[in-house]
Amino acid sequence: MNMRNTAKVVVIGGGVIGCSVLYHLAKLGWKDLVLVERSELTSGSSWHAAGGFHTLNGDPNVAKLQTYTIDLYQEIEELSGQSCGVHMTGGIMLAATKDRMDFLKDAHAKGSYLGMETELITPQEAKEYFPLIDPSKFEGAIYDPKEGHLDPSGTTYAYAGAAKKLGAEIILRNRVIETNQRTDGTWDVVTEQGTIHAEHIVNAGGLWARECGRMVGLELPILAMEHMYLITDDMPEVAEFNKETGREICHAIDFEGEIYMRQERGGMLIGAYEKGGVPWSTKTTPWEFGHELLQPDLDRIADSLAVGFEHCPPFENAGIKQIINGPFTFAPDGNPLIGPVRGMQNYWVACGVMAGFSQGGGVGLALANWMIDGDPGFDVWGMDVARYGSWTTSEYTNAKVRENYSHRFRISYPNEQLPAGRPLLTSPIYDQLEKRGAVFGDSAGLEQALWYAPEGVEPIEIPSFTRSNAFEHVAKECEAVRERVGLTEISGFAKYELKGAGARAWIEHIFTNIAPKPGRMNLCPMLNPQGKLIGDFTVACLHEQHYYIIGSGVAEEYHMRWFEEHLPDDDSVSLESLGLKLNGLSIAGPKARDVLAKLTEIDVSKEALKFMDFRQVHLGPVPVLLGRVSFTGDLGYEMWIAPEYMRKLFTMILDAGEEFGILLFGLRALQSLSIEKAYGSWSTEYRPIYGAFETGMGRFVSKKKESFIGRDKAMEEMENGTGKELKLFEVDADKADVMNDEPIWHGGKVVGWVTSGCYAHHVGKSMAMGFVPSDVAADDTAGAFEIEILGDRRPATLLKDVPFDPQALRMRG
Repeated sequence: MNMRNTAKVVVIGGGVIGCSVLYHLAKLGWKDLVLVERSELTSGSSWHAAGGFHTLNGDPNVAKLQTYTIDLYQEIEELSGQSCGVHMTGGIMLAATKDRMDFLKDAHAKGSYLGMETELITPQEAKEYFPLIDPSKFEGAIYDPKEGHLDPSGTTYAYAGAAKKLGAEIILRNRVIETNQRTDGTWDVVTEQGTIHAEHIVNAGGLWARECGRMVGLELPILAMEHMYLITDDMPEVAEFNKETGREICHAIDFEGEIYMRQERGGMLIGAYEKGGVPWSTKTTPWEFGHELLQPDLDRIADSLAVGFEHCPPFENAGIKQIINGPFTFAPDGNPLIGPVRGMQNYWVACGVMAGFSQGGGVGLALANWMIDGDPGFDVWGMDVARYGSWTTSEYTNAKVRENYSHRFRISYPNEQLPAGRPLLTSPIYDQLEKRGAVFGDSAGLEQALWYAPEGVEPIEIPSFTRSNAFEHVAKECEAVRERVGLTEISGFAKYELKGAGARAWIEHIFTNIAPKPGRMNLCPMLNPQGKLIGDFTVACLHEQHYYIIGSGVAEEYHMRWFEEHLPDDDSVSLESLGLKLNGLSIAGPKARDVLAKLTEIDVSKEALKFMDFRQVHLGPVPVLLGRVSFTGDLGYEMWIAPEYMRKLFTMILDAGEEFGILLFGLRALQSLSIEKAYGSWSTEYRPIYGAFETGMGRFVSKKKESFIGRDKAMEEMENGTGKELKLFEVDADKADVMNDEPIWHGGKVVGWVTSGCYAHHVGKSMAMGFVPSDVAADDTAGAFEIEILGDRRPATLLKDVPFDPQALRMRG
């Protein structure tokens, strides 16, 4: 039979992810679908996977997709007639230290508002589920009934069989050799058996996703790591538990041993994420690799096994039946890479899905929604391929993947900064900030000062779930801004330059607010067609055909992808992402105007340089784009300069501010200052699952404009609401403040969730922002709410107004 030569979609790769994408596209109604696999189904990582699945994830949005994946298995079994071999055993995560128990308390709290039925249990209770442990070695555990394991091959074939029942086609033993785009944007997928002309390509190549990407000049930030697990001989303890209880031993994770465990027939399966992880095939993946395994190296996981044997004594007497060592692909942060690739029409990726049997169904659904509806239908920012850009080189990826692998079962502290691959991107004043005690974090590869250690204090922050050693120093930085003047670098924001005769019309179409007049700035949210927030920006106008747009640095690739997809075809607009071609400094505080006045001869009085004014000026010899605005909520100015002027301006500002007690401040202080004004941020308060009005951004949605993307849905939201609102809370916290995603309680039940928060040093309050139902969003009774922090429900009071300068007199004065 001759191979087909046309298709609407060609999915490349026959692992669990490719088959899930194919199934979901078919389920949602698309026809003319074909999957092409170089060998047999599961001939990459899928076949040798341990097959465990769970719902808990540090990102609640990913956790929702994992829940969907697990619920899906019955559906594909029934449709395909192929068993997935699901063993719903439940699972426990074991904590051997107090810090790890705090981590589990936090995970349990976050799960509560997602409807997860997790339970915090004692070590003795944990032994009832997992009889092999020595309870004296643990502080406690969390139990999740929705965990277990399955047959990896059976599950992949169930996805494939269900897809074929819905009309999709699968072509095996047919490697893709080239993918070439035609001038009309469609694709020629050249295979060993012939060429398929397709409207869409999905790169679900797994171990070969990197090679498939290179066919179109794309270097995906993924790397395969060797991963080992072993299967023991039959164990009498297992047989005894099975006989006494009539059930299997559940899945378990021992974080201190960096191991996971589950029953495998009459024995146990033990897998390790060891500290000294080994990358596999770092440059290229051999096309002939398939159903082979790698050479085992038990010495590499000996330390992990030693802890495991100490915590689970029966393992010491168990023989080893089999050792599995096979490669799995990872992205730098361990999350999948999915979505459309910027600048490539109808080229989609679904790769780096390390936890394929926990996340595969959710990934397939999200990508299929995205291809069909233009939106994934979920908040998938944590998995979007656009979270990475050109800075994720292969060497950087190698370093971060190895680091992430070794941290997979280690505690992730909210204030922890991991060092691998750093520093990579630095601004021209990086060394100057370092010399002055900067403690850096990295965001999208760029080093940014979090806080400053005073002279005599070591510039190191100790990871902690409670207030860290940075607390008192951040307080001093906040005090300087509110009482005198502070200086901070803002180069980490994304900067875009927009020019052309059609620039103003484009802004009016893309953003919800009106385009600013020359010499002015406006705050401009951006919506998708469903009326959901996909960005918040400051748009500044030099003149009618020249604008600058400032937005979130971590979302630069994400936003450029959207911008470029919506540029007019008539060349009336040119748009450039400036990156570090434009750097930034900001001064803020009651003495900020005095400092600025010493740097320039222009009139900087409040009448001459009004709030939200934007000018091209000279500060001394330095040409500057000057805006009167500050994210601190105080009197402040932002200064944007070319990198070659950065060091000069930095020194000038410090010299001019010396008499006013100027102090450098970092991102921690900025967050503390901004929450006193209830300012939200991209990826916390503003995400693609929230609308403009429920987040309080409705005031920047123009009611006069007749047309902008998402207008109809935004007006519908304004009219009818969504049933929830973003509110600011004062929290009666103890030694720990909220981080994000903590549950909000009211009337004895979970009603909402925290988006972000911290200690607000100037007003002396622990504060949080979060969503609650509209019917309780006016209840400002003291302590009417509770916010759960590390398992402790703390009284919280909804604030009707911001605690700092509610009249905005300082900011506008």
